Amino acid sequence: MAQYDAPSRRVGGQKQNSFFGGAAVLAVGILVVKLIGMFYKIPLVNIIGDQGSTDFTNAYNIYSVLLTISTAGLPVAVSKLVSEANAQGRRNQVRRTFQLALCIFLALGAVSFLVMFFRADALAAMMNDTKAAPGIKAMAPAVICVGCLSALRGYSQGHMRMTPTSVSQIIEALCKLVIGLSLAYALTKAGQPPEVAAAGAITGVTVGTVVALAYMVLNFAFSRAKEPRLAQDVPDGAGTIIRDILRIAIPVTLGSSMVGIVTVVDAGLVQGQLQRVLLEKPECWTLYALYVDFTPLESAIAAWKETLAAGAAATMSALSAQVEAELKAGTAESAALTLHTTLESVSRTLYGNYSGALTIYNLPNALMAAITASVIPAVSGALTRRDRRGASRISSAALRVTALLACPMGVGLFVMGTPIMQMLYPSLEKEIAGPLLSVLGLANILVCLVLVANSILQAHGFVTLPVLVMILGGGLKIMANYIVVAMPAVGIYGAPVGNLPCFGLCLLLDLFIIARVIPRRPRYLEIFLKPVLASLLMGLSAWAVYGLSSKLFFALGKKSLEAAAAGGGVPGGLGARLCIISQEAGQVLDLSRAGCAIATLGAIGIAMAVYFVLLIALRAISREDLSLMPKGDKIARLLGL
Repeated sequence: MAQYDAPSRRVGGQKQNSFFGGAAVLAVGILVVKLIGMFYKIPLVNIIGDQGSTDFTNAYNIYSVLLTISTAGLPVAVSKLVSEANAQGRRNQVRRTFQLALCIFLALGAVSFLVMFFRADALAAMMNDTKAAPGIKAMAPAVICVGCLSALRGYSQGHMRMTPTSVSQIIEALCKLVIGLSLAYALTKAGQPPEVAAAGAITGVTVGTVVALAYMVLNFAFSRAKEPRLAQDVPDGAGTIIRDILRIAIPVTLGSSMVGIVTVVDAGLVQGQLQRVLLEKPECWTLYALYVDFTPLESAIAAWKETLAAGAAATMSALSAQVEAELKAGTAESAALTLHTTLESVSRTLYGNYSGALTIYNLPNALMAAITASVIPAVSGALTRRDRRGASRISSAALRVTALLACPMGVGLFVMGTPIMQMLYPSLEKEIAGPLLSVLGLANILVCLVLVANSILQAHGFVTLPVLVMILGGGLKIMANYIVVAMPAVGIYGAPVGNLPCFGLCLLLDLFIIARVIPRRPRYLEIFLKPVLASLLMGLSAWAVYGLSSKLFFALGKKSLEAAAAGGGVPGGLGARLCIISQEAGQVLDLSRAGCAIATLGAIGIAMAVYFVLLIALRAISREDLSLMPKGDKIARLLGL
């Protein structure tokens, strides 16, 4: 277990892993996993389309909730209890804790599998997307495997061995990439509908968990063979250990699952509200007139209204009641069922653009897992040794590093939302997906900080408070989205709005609680001011570079168009490659995908350089922070800190 008052302290004659040493290993692993994930999700959306993306996202959201309930708190509990037992030299206690935790994992995983597989249709209907059922079934076996994976990862992290976790995640991601994309592509080419192709992509996730579990089992067997078998300590009774595990795991699970539960409720609510407004307030159609053909919906609504009794209101509740009655009666086809299917199809198309934006939004959040996974065992170990100063340093450093990472990523997504979506997802509508990503970018900063703040509170023993905070924030998010999405002038553009008040409230409450209940509380102004300032200047530079690049490319495109008009030919050369040119209309319509990619990547690259320079100039990261990292002193000397 690490010592945090000096980077080179030794315990028991062996140099220990530092907090950020473990975090760095996890961060590199997660970065590789997310890069693989980009090569998976970005082509996947372009293969299965917006409707398939909605089906995939809805199935994955259901899986995430049940997976979180089965596994979220237990790895944290195992990691914390194993870390504390190691700090006390109780090796038999470590082994007994892991054995009991594995049994609990298997039981919860089996229950979750049964729910997902045999209640897939009901879960899909709850999401207002009946086409998600095949994907939910395809992912059901993964819950059991991931439960065992989580136990092994928690055990490894409790020993401050982060490499096995990273390697297993990379194996899982590679299998998902190769098998999932191959199946999705083959099924699409075979003419299968989007929901079947989405289920094929999800099958790759399931296979990946099986292979990753096999690796972790082998790693566990080899590591156990190298450990000393003799130990003098007497482990606590099974009942005591299980109570300790559940005492930590249940609040953490509730806190972690709140995000997933809120996501599922919100996704179903947004799609339900979209369908209701599309039916009851046709004036909202003008929002999407350029992207959706409303002729089938208009015909379906007219046909259904003819079946209503005179004076009956054409509302979503009336349609839902009629559909439910007809399904129970076994009606093969009717005007009500046709309208319900058509409404669902339009909402799947619109929500698919939001799903694409969520894929990019989730990338920065995932990087925080490296910090949160290292905070709890590191702080717990320091507190077990009564090293309050070390625990305080880790907490402050975790918040500072999170701010240094989250602020530029969030600001970057806000400024470059539309260009990023145009570059990565040509199959989606950038005018819908881009603004959605911009709002999500701002929310992303709040989410990252909330995740780390929650882990700090949990590591100090305040495991219930984050749960209550997330319940309050989640309720606010659902309420906000219920109101905003139903506005005809807002519609799908309101889907990410609820994230801002939700996670803003959670962050303020978390920081207030940390300041009140934790000794040596972090100095928030020092932690947040410089990263925020540097990020704002970085965002301004990205906006300026992209704007200038776009104007330059448009000028080249116009020149190409003029040259073609003068010569009587077709626009060609660099200008034609960088822009979408309409020869008939005689105008440059937009950047081509190549032009957008060059302008976007150039703006991001320059913005990153600007941010790095600002960090050094503002001294946003201290020598003390770097001392917690591997080779931190050398890095500090190189940077002149």
